[in-house]
Amino acid sequence: CLNINSFYSLLHAQVIIGDWKDEYNHHRRHSSLGYLPPAEYARQCNHHIETDDSQNVRTE
Repeated sequence: CLNINSFYSLLHAQVIIGDWKDEYNHHRRHSSLGYLPPAEYARQCNHHIETDDSQNVRTE
């Protein structure tokens, strides 16, 4: 959690926040997303959109 850290410099803050952001979006599972990390959920949504779009392509 970010509020337990003290940042000693801008670079230190960027590293800590970057690590937190990576953990939150790529590793931490969210119950509201079917226990998937947000990045995986977004990937699956994009895959569905691309699949749906490819089925609607008309060829003449």
